[in-house]
Order: sequence, then C-alpha cells, then structure tokens
Amino acid sequence: MVRAQISMVMVLDKCIGCHTCSVTCKNTWTNREGMEYAWWNDVETKPGIGYPKQWENQEIYGGGWVVKDNKLRLRIELKEYRMPKMDDYYTPFTYTYEELFTQEIVDQQPTAEPINMITEEPIDIQWGPNWEDDLAGLNETGSLDPNWNGVDKEIYLRYKDVFMFYLPRICNHCLNAPCITACPRKSLYKREEDGIVLLDQERCRGYRYCVQACPYKKVYYNWKTGKSEKCIFCYPLIETGQPTVCTWSCVGKIRYIGVVLYDENRVEEIAKADVKDLVKLQREIILDPFNPDVVNQARKDGVPETFIKAAKESPVYYMFKKWEIALPIHPEFRTLPMVFYVPPLNPVITTLDEKGLLSASYSDILPKIDELRIPIKYLANLFAAGNEEEVKKSLRKLLAIREFFRLIEVEKLNRSEAGKVLIDNDLTLEDAELMYRWLALGRERWIIPTRKTELTLKIGERGGVRIKW
Repeated sequence: MVRAQISMVMVLDKCIGCHTCSVTCKNTWTNREGMEYAWWNDVETKPGIGYPKQWENQEIYGGGWVVKDNKLRLRIELKEYRMPKMDDYYTPFTYTYEELFTQEIVDQQPTAEPINMITEEPIDIQWGPNWEDDLAGLNETGSLDPNWNGVDKEIYLRYKDVFMFYLPRICNHCLNAPCITACPRKSLYKREEDGIVLLDQERCRGYRYCVQACPYKKVYYNWKTGKSEKCIFCYPLIETGQPTVCTWSCVGKIRYIGVVLYDENRVEEIAKADVKDLVKLQREIILDPFNPDVVNQARKDGVPETFIKAAKESPVYYMFKKWEIALPIHPEFRTLPMVFYVPPLNPVITTLDEKGLLSASYSDILPKIDELRIPIKYLANLFAAGNEEEVKKSLRKLLAIREFFRLIEVEKLNRSEAGKVLIDNDLTLEDAELMYRWLALGRERWIIPTRKTELTLKIGERGGVRIKW
C-alpha cells in the first residue's frame, strides 16, 4: 500500500537559535490558559538535556517502542515509568510589566518582578524552555545528556565551548507513532491523505498515555481543559499549499517541507529491525516517485496526481532518500520519525601560508571528517542510533559540495574538472546545482500540493476528517 506523507527536513548548520519559530508557533497555537508551558516547537542547545528535562532518557519516561519476543511493544506496557511533571518542563512565568508604568516616581529604577503565570504569585525562576541556551548551565546538566554514550565527555564538559549547535524540535508525525497505539480512546489518528498525526479533542479524556508513550515528549496535557494537545503541522495552511508557521517565519531558512511516498505494508517490519539498520531501512521504505511501478501503485491506492507530482519535486525526498544527507532523530525509538535533520559541520577555517597569503589547501580550509570538533559518535547517538557510518556519509557529501564550489570559485577549475569530488561521493553535477539552490540560496524550500475543492469529504471512524479521492 503506497501512502503519501508530508515531511520536513531541518538543516542544522543554518539554525541561528533565534527562536522565531518557537514564538510564532506559540502565538498561533498555544497562547491561552492551560497551555502556558507548552511549546509545540522549541529550540534546544546541544549538548544539553533539553525540554522537558532529559526527554531523551526513556529509562525515565518509557517512551517509544521496544522489540520483545519479536513483537513491537510499547515501553509503558512493560513496567511503570514516570509521567513528566510541570518542573520537568518549567513553571511558566511572566513579569509584572504594568508596574513599570504604574509605580510612583522614586530614585531607583523600577523593575518588573517574575510571577507564576498559573498562580500569579512571585516566583524564583529555576528553569525555562531553553535554559541551556548557548551552553548556559552546561556544567550542571551536561553530564546528563544521553548522547555522550561512547564519547569521552569529560574533556568536552571541562572545555564546554569546544562545540555546540541548536536543535529545533516539533512533533515528528511518525509512521509508527506510539501515541496513537497508547490512546485507549483512539483519540489520535494519522490522516490517510497526508500522514499528519492529529488528536481529536472530542474523544480525548485526558488519560495522558499519549504523553508517556511519545519518546519526543511532543504531546502536552492542557490542565485547564483536561485534554491533551499536540503539534498539528499547521494542517489548515498545508491544505492550501502554504508552509507551517515555523517554516514561514524561520530566519535562517533551515526548514524544508515536501511529500514522500512510502510503503505502508513494511512499517512494522522495519520498526522491528536491528538498531544499526534502522536508518538504512527507513530510507528503503521511502519509495522512488520516478519509478513507473511506484506511480501506478500509488494511483491504484488513491494517491492523487498533485501528491505524486509534489513527491518528484520534494526536497525531503532528495535530502533523505536520494542524497542521504538528512537523518531521523533517535531512530532507536522505533517510531520512524518523518522530520529529518542535516547534521551540522564545523565553520570553514581560513588559514594563511608562510607568505601570509590565503591557503587554498583543501586539508587546511575544510575540516576532515574524523577531526571535527563535534564528535561523530555524539551525532551518531542523536541521529543514527549510534551508526557512525550514516553520519560520516552525510558529512562527506556536505563537504564535497563545499569543495566542489571552492574549486570553481577559488581554483578556477571548470565544472567537469571540479566534479571529480562529487563523483567520489556519489553525487552528480545536477545534484550539486540543486543542493546549492536549496541549501545555500534557500529557494523553493517547500513543495506542498493543494487540495481540490471538488473532492468529497467524509467523517472517518475515529471522528477525523477523511478525504475520499
């Protein structure tokens, strides 16, 4: 069964940590009582424990799947785990801004004191949605980051400015979403037409099994309504061919949205595979939209022509499937997440030779894969279930593109001569041009098919809107 999935890629080298995506998302979707602490889109600093605290540590929260007796089982079915508490997120706070205008004239500068947004009582702020911003407090929390597994973390924690990068996160709208299975009310469902995972507020009774089951902790409990809520991938915008709010507002232009076609019948098989093979097999489940057999089967299974056309132009398909430069976050959770990340490289190093001239040596200017300041093992633990080769493959191709254009611009080689570095990394001249257009210029960052108004709507079994193609 061929299905279509709206997916996203984030290029971490371009993220500047400005949090514009977080603010615009919050102002659009969660700016109301009961959701003060919820950030459907947040930006974390790595290394760090993130938001909520230690969300990656499933020995604490029990999210995601495990394979037991050759069957997929939810972790929360096997034993009791802790539900995340308000302190794990942060106590939402604001400031008494009105006092800046209402205080009587005094000799001292007036100040706005922090207050709890829920109780409106004064508060001593101890944590926030990105308390570790720019490595702040890493000396206290850094050792708790589970991605240090297999890395000599002491040297990095001692010299904490050695490396850092920003990690924006949203709901991954997984192919094998544990939140859907965990809900006894069947409140969560995956839309058949585009794969977006939604939560039916009418059916939800606030049991919060979905909060526990999500290993990324992107389902939130609304204490005011007594129901859970989550990222909806801005589906009202998506349905009209517009990007998500976080994508539209992104200052660094790091986000790319596109359609991919996948084989629904293989989801369970791949989710049960050996951990080291999860990334490779997840790529296999993504189908080639240029293959006539795939296209014919997609049509038989009800995928409309607009989605098939969009899949052929999708930046997500190229970055994750064709070029293999994008990676899923924590694939070992076995959810088959559909938000991918292009791992970060180091800044280009400019060096001078003995004559004081700019050195154009590849080994001097561009870093070597095994000598990056960001440990390969750390990136592998975050994006490839510990498989370092998947990360190295991605970084080699990113460096190859940089070298290709440096040879043209600096060495003045022609494209065919410079293209050897591309061939060595399984890339073509056409790939290089398209990568430059997307990654450097940020053009056509979203290819989103629109819905046709003449399509008939019907109500699905779980109360969600289904489109009859």
